Order: sequence, then structure tokens, then C-alpha cells
Amino acid sequence: MAKSISRKRTQRSETLGTWWDRVSTIGIDLSDRSSQCCAIDDEAAIVAEFRLGTDAASFEKTFGGVGRKTIAIETGAHSPWVSRLLESLGHEVIVANSRKLRFIYENRRKDDRVDARSLARVARMDRQLLEEIRHRSEHSQVDLELLRARDVLVTTRTRLANHIRGVVKSFGKRLPTCGPAALPRKATAAMPTMLEAALRPLLDVIESLSRQIGEYDRAIEHLATVEHPDVATLRQVSGVGALTGLAFMLTVDDPHRFRHSRSIGAWLGLVPAKDDSGERRPQMPISKEGDHYCRRLLVGSAQYILGPFGPDCDLRRHGLAIAARGGKNSKKRAVVAVARKLAVLLHRLWVTRGMYEPLYNTLRRQIAA
Repeated sequence: MAKSISRKRTQRSETLGTWWDRVSTIGIDLSDRSSQCCAIDDEAAIVAEFRLGTDAASFEKTFGGVGRKTIAIETGAHSPWVSRLLESLGHEVIVANSRKLRFIYENRRKDDRVDARSLARVARMDRQLLEEIRHRSEHSQVDLELLRARDVLVTTRTRLANHIRGVVKSFGKRLPTCGPAALPRKATAAMPTMLEAALRPLLDVIESLSRQIGEYDRAIEHLATVEHPDVATLRQVSGVGALTGLAFMLTVDDPHRFRHSRSIGAWLGLVPAKDDSGERRPQMPISKEGDHYCRRLLVGSAQYILGPFGPDCDLRRHGLAIAARGGKNSKKRAVVAVARKLAVLLHRLWVTRGMYEPLYNTLRRQIAA
């Protein structure tokens, strides 16, 4: 339950009526155990400051039935469920991008009370300064965690395989070239006998991880086929499978949040960052904003499209033209450019549910010529 820090202010407000009536904006600094709240009125005067437990029961008891308020919170581990809960209670919730609030996380007098006050006052003054973001739905978050759990297992398996190869190499031997899944089967004959006791348990773990990854793959295929049938539209593009298509849809969540498909590239951090000042226009790397997991999958699909098995299409021709310019990192630039165009294409196919034509732009230019 909320407990006001200023007893005199609370007593004075209670004589005029409940102090919630004077509150217009609330800033909440979320923490793991308890959260600091600051409630201000229309003139930015502090009405009350209090702490409450970071759990659903405390939030419902404090903010339920107090009328619609504007509440500002920062992105973090608790922000998805807190924002959904507060919106269900009838409040207007602003989820601030914590990476953009330098005046908060670089404050030399930083503490929870100062952060809550800053959030409340900036939300009251101009909410655009908070670089508001929107969390995905709970259903999409649950499905996306299935994909990320698989990614954790794949990363763990790769690290174990690399460790085994490095240990064997330090004894003057080499294991056969193969993927991590086939390593337990092919490593037995080439592994030195003296390392059997140290590395055999790790090979058993890799084998177990491979079985679990296979189960995740079947679950993901089921999600992409049954629960999210629109993924089939995205899978028309060569190099986009169930994993990439499903991750793209679950990350974006709502395709109509973007007015133009080309905005999806900047949202995923696949466009160059900017640091312009006066006549200074430095060339910057990509911003890497947004979801890094979805961006990594799109880059992987772009590498396949530009690889030896990629079919002829507009995306491949665009990337090869960039790579042919030469220069430092030309191939990396080509991969990123193809990944950005791929994101735009997937969003457009999702919105229109149209048929994918691999050489659509090429044919259009030929007709125009």
C-alpha cells in the first residue's frame, strides 16, 4: 500500500479531499523489490511521494479506482507487465526509452526519488522527450520467449563445441569439420584418449542440447503454421524460414504501427547513425537500435541471399552491386543493406498479404525502358 513520505502534506490534502484528485502525472522508478513514485499536479508541484512493492497486488491496490492518470515509467525487466497492468486499470502509460534519458542515468546526484521526479515532470512538460516506446502484447511476448529460449541453447551448444575443439587442438590434434550437432558422433575417433574423461561429459551435454533444440524447432514450426499462419506470406522470400519470419512478426507485433514500410529499417537499427554538427558529416556505422535478436536473424537471411546458394532476385542483385564497388567492408555493407531491404519487403508483404515476385523491380524497369 502507498505510504506518503510527507505526513503534513498528506494531512493537509485530506482536509481538502483525497489528494489523488489533485494528481495529474505520476513518475515511477521501477526497481526489482520496490518502486519509487512521485505524483505531481498540473503546476508540477509535488503532491505525494511514496514507495510500493513491485508486484501486481501492490499496484492494483494503489492505482485501482483513483481515476485516469498519466503515468511515466522506464523500460526494464518489469516495464512490460507493469504497463499492461496500469493500462488495464484505466491509466495512460508512457514507457520511456531508458537509453535516451541521459539526464537521468548520467545524473551525478542520481537516486530513485530524483529519477521518479524527473520522469513525472518531463511527462507533464513534453512526453516526446521521453522517446516513448510500445511494448508488444503478452501473447506475442510469450511466443517470442520460445524463440529466445532456443537461441540460448544454440549459443550454449556452440560455446561447448568451440571449447572442445580448442582443447583438442592444444594437444596437437584436430576434430573433423562438422556442425555442433554432429560433433558427439564424429569426435570420438579423433579425440585423444587422455582427454576422454574431461570432454566426454561435454559431448553428452551437446547431444542432449541438440535433442532439445530439435523439440524447439518442431514447436516453432507449429507456431508458424497453426497459430501464426501469416508467416507463410513471409516465407515466400528465399532465405526466410519459420524462425526468421515468426521472430519478425512477433517483434513487430502490429504491422500497422508503421505508416511506411521503409521505417522498419530504422526501427531495427539497420540504418547509419548520425552525429552531424555544423559542416561536419561523419560516416557512421548502423545505429543498432531496436531488437538485436530480430536484427541478427535478418542479417543471417541476408548472408544466405548473397551466398552461393542464394537464388537470383532483386535483393541479391542489390547486394552484389554494393559489394562490387569494393573498398573497406564492402561485403559487410552489402549484407546490412540487403537486411534492411529484406525487413522492408517482409513488412510490405505482411501488410498487403501479396505474392512475392523475386525480380519485381527488374521487370518494372525493363517495362519502363
